[in-house]
Amino acid sequence: MNDQRQHHIFGPVPSRRLGRSLGVDLVPFKTCTYDCIYCQLGRTTCKTHERKEWVPMDAVLEELKQKLATHPDYITLSGSGEPTLCPRLGEIIERIKAMTSIPVAVLTNGSLLWLKEVRAAVALADVVMPSLDAGDDLLFQTVNRPHPEITFERLVSGLEQFRREFTGQYWLEVMLLAGHTALPAHVQKIAHWVQRIRPDRVQLNTATRPPCEEFALPVPPARLAELARLIRPTAEVVAEHRARTVPAGSTASAETILALLRRRPCTVEGIAQGLGMKPAEAVKLLAHLESRGRVHTERQGSERFYRATTSTQGQTPSQFTPPGVAVKAAKP
Repeated sequence: MNDQRQHHIFGPVPSRRLGRSLGVDLVPFKTCTYDCIYCQLGRTTCKTHERKEWVPMDAVLEELKQKLATHPDYITLSGSGEPTLCPRLGEIIERIKAMTSIPVAVLTNGSLLWLKEVRAAVALADVVMPSLDAGDDLLFQTVNRPHPEITFERLVSGLEQFRREFTGQYWLEVMLLAGHTALPAHVQKIAHWVQRIRPDRVQLNTATRPPCEEFALPVPPARLAELARLIRPTAEVVAEHRARTVPAGSTASAETILALLRRRPCTVEGIAQGLGMKPAEAVKLLAHLESRGRVHTERQGSERFYRATTSTQGQTPSQFTPPGVAVKAAKP
């Protein structure tokens, strides 16, 4: 399948929680119910709670079918916005399961789980990973900056109700930020809601990639480990993904790298691991994209991340391909 048509599938991405995750994007770039201060994709440009068919479902599924040969560990409904804004989410999950046995995960901010139809659709997945980044309304408004229709009460009630209805794996992610939610008193408020929600796992995260706002500061690993003990069941600190063996024979190009960087900033190592490339080949393609102004670099601590420039969002990636460049995967 020609990469020119691939607008909705990206990766596989090296995920700290799901191994090699093949992403499925069901909404346009930065279409979300939130405008989180830590978002790695920048400010939300379409803050909405309206559920509608933002992208053509048949085209999404056709693209996905062509990418299954990359042998991901999970197919993940996530990407550049909030996937539960897609009203045909349940149908999409059912059709994915009809074409492959690869488990399906939904990464959601959880903001629409108070709606019965959203809970029914999401419950068809194997793993559901919602977020709870605050323990009260004030911090919820400060950190997540939600659409006015999304209240803290609706968020936590939806998270609780979904637990009562869902029999699959329910992993709750908590994003802690220095200067905002990383104080013990704030974490204890979150811990109160965790006890009511009763997820299978609680995973603490922090801003490890360049965030939307400079004041969204990361929490050091040792401090995260201390705060994790305040939550019952004891939360786990999400560790950085380690390299895994990638099947030989897949290909990567400037187009696939750009599609990945539109959804998340990545290091050279992350690109190479996710797409099955030799790091040197990833560097070559990144240099080409950078010379044309299609990507730029940002520092987060000691790490150097590549990010797609804003002007490339939503454009056809094949416009940026160096002639004849296609890279074979590194052999295991």
